[in-house]
Amino acid sequence: MKYIDREGKVTSDDSGQDRLLRWMYTHRAGRAALRLLVRPGISRAGGWLLERNWSRCLIKPFVKHNDIDLSCFRKQKFTSYNDFFTRQIKSEFRPMEGGPDTLVSPCDGKLSVYPVLHNRDGAGEFCIKNTKYTVESLLRSAHLAKRYEGGYACVFRLTVDDYHRYCYIDDGEKSENRTIPGIFHTVNPAANDVIPIYKENTREYSLLKSRHFKTVLMMEVGALMVGRITNYHGACKVKRGQEKGRFEFGGSTVILLFQKGAADLDKRLIDNTAKGFETIVKMGERIGAAPVC
Repeated sequence: MKYIDREGKVTSDDSGQDRLLRWMYTHRAGRAALRLLVRPGISRAGGWLLERNWSRCLIKPFVKHNDIDLSCFRKQKFTSYNDFFTRQIKSEFRPMEGGPDTLVSPCDGKLSVYPVLHNRDGAGEFCIKNTKYTVESLLRSAHLAKRYEGGYACVFRLTVDDYHRYCYIDDGEKSENRTIPGIFHTVNPAANDVIPIYKENTREYSLLKSRHFKTVLMMEVGALMVGRITNYHGACKVKRGQEKGRFEFGGSTVILLFQKGAADLDKRLIDNTAKGFETIVKMGERIGAAPVC
């Protein structure tokens, strides 16, 4: 995997976990094990175990391995590993950049930006790595998918070392949440190369009738060992930077869909994706702006 930050520094990573996942998704024995691991019950069981007091012994090695500064967070002592994993950062460490018409990242993660194009069947389509998706397959709604043809899909992939809370990107009116049940594949690119994970995994979405970016679709996607997607609000008015929810343990993904002409995404993000890089972003960091009328 290749990453690039806002200063243009390029890094690559091929950890033992990446190699293990590639083996599991590309070999017969690995795929046999996966049939068990991706079941929702396994993720729920894993989440239950990581909420036990004994799981605190996992925190210190994880903090050391990933060089995490716990002084940035509201508390430094935790009752379980999951309590640590869902820790809340102090607001001064995730400021919202720019003014109200600046488009900000809803979370920490590795961002890819894809145009939603018309395919031969007339459906809005975008391609993540080697896997093609239609917006209809993602949402299971042809009517809703039509709104986002010609727009952009922003895919924020969170790994276990990222901050796992996410926020609203603009003031506006939020709809009720809709849950699409599924299973729990990893969101590691090793899986996406061979399986359409974003239309198989459990996910939840809502619509934000925003002040500056038309109606934005906000989706959270669960992944391997993610026991819960926790969104705090039903239909209500929300504010830019307000915390929207959190993921329990594991990697996960936030997806934003923008309508045609709704947002001017920073060109570097589009170019980075076209070159095969994921761009490292933080919650509140600028990723674009409202169109100039």
